[in-house]
Amino acid sequence: MQGKLKKKFIGDRAFYKMVLTVAVPIMVQNGITNFVGLLDNIMVGQVGTEQMSGVAIVNQLLMVYYLCVFGGLAGAGIFTAQYYGQKSDEGIRHTFRYKVWMALILTGAAVAVLLFAGEGLIQTYLSGSSDGGDLEAALRHGKEYLRVMLLGLPAFMMLQVYVSTLRECGETIVPMKAGIAAVAVNLCLNYVLIYGKLGLPALGVVGAAVATVVSRYVEAAVVIFWTHRHREKNPYIEGVYRTLKVPLHLAGKYFVKGAPLLINETMWSAGMAVLIQCYSIRGLNVVAGLNIANTINNVFNVVFVAMGDAVAIIIGQLLGAGKMEEARDTDNKIIAFSVASCLGVAALMAVIAPLFPRIYNTSDGVKALAVQFILAQAVFMPQAAFMHATYFTLRSGGRTIVTFLFDSVFVWCVSIPVAYMASRMTQIPVVAVFAMVQAADLVKCAIGFVLVKKGVWLQNIVVKES
Repeated sequence: MQGKLKKKFIGDRAFYKMVLTVAVPIMVQNGITNFVGLLDNIMVGQVGTEQMSGVAIVNQLLMVYYLCVFGGLAGAGIFTAQYYGQKSDEGIRHTFRYKVWMALILTGAAVAVLLFAGEGLIQTYLSGSSDGGDLEAALRHGKEYLRVMLLGLPAFMMLQVYVSTLRECGETIVPMKAGIAAVAVNLCLNYVLIYGKLGLPALGVVGAAVATVVSRYVEAAVVIFWTHRHREKNPYIEGVYRTLKVPLHLAGKYFVKGAPLLINETMWSAGMAVLIQCYSIRGLNVVAGLNIANTINNVFNVVFVAMGDAVAIIIGQLLGAGKMEEARDTDNKIIAFSVASCLGVAALMAVIAPLFPRIYNTSDGVKALAVQFILAQAVFMPQAAFMHATYFTLRSGGRTIVTFLFDSVFVWCVSIPVAYMASRMTQIPVVAVFAMVQAADLVKCAIGFVLVKKGVWLQNIVVKES
């Protein structure tokens, strides 16, 4: 029995080398990006609680847009990975062009919404008690930060079109290098612009936004330049802009597969924003404390996030090549590896929990809440790793309707009602409310386990075009 389990869930050295070759560059890139976000957050946090809270609220709203773009491109990305497995450059060109159109539409819609409704959206997070903070100041800083951040959305849009395609075709090193370049720019500009060094005025949250926007354009420029400069490695980029037309039957096919992912990411990210709004009803201290916890949590989450990307890339290519049994075996081992890795990561996060909030220039109440939130996130990290890997397993085979039900429908039908009722109708401590919401995801884990085991995701969705 033990030998059978070992064979099913543990790979050999070649297997782990293959997985880590894909996952580590993604971990490094995401880790660097999130680490910069952490330093950005700490630097703003040194200015004051209101500034930190205003920036945190705007970043939560922007996260809805970011995930909409991820979701909008993901449907075509499923085809890209399988086209790559089939060595179809023309197929990849079609998905690339479709991504450009989708990203343009989503970015235009996001800019319109945030320009005209941004202030009202920020205010929904500032409806609780002030806890000694200035709610008007937090709103003002949030509006200042948002106005500048909107200038960076075009760069983010094109960056995601290129990076997603490169990753789906197995190229993960270049996005990592571009991320490192962006980090260097962001860090230098943060220091100079937030605090007013080298003779420049101290711009506070506006300086943080300018640094982020400039670094985003640098990152996009590096990736785009490399892709077009190395056409022998990226043959699909040859002639990709000769036309932006996508055959109607293919556009319809990508949209049918991608629409559930777009809707899912939109609803899921909006659901996360609503969850944080539910917690924020308990006061400005909660907004600040949860922001600190989420900042460090994002750094540690890079392990299971990269493992999910590895599932999408590796399993997608195997399915496109028609290697169904190899795909099932590889998927089992990657999921097990992801969960086991996150047990160690969670332990490290728990050790850091009492120390990290001390860095911030904020009240003791905020720091105490942050410690509790970080510990709760550490406890549930292995669970999150399993859910993330099963989600990408189902998605790699094109089961986008299932992932929609599995992910965002669950958030709106289970997680949000739990948070809403517990935060407004009871006196349960806010960290306990947070833990209750996380614990409810055990139901999702059980559903994911059953679906993956049944193999409903084992299908080649581009076989008819070969």
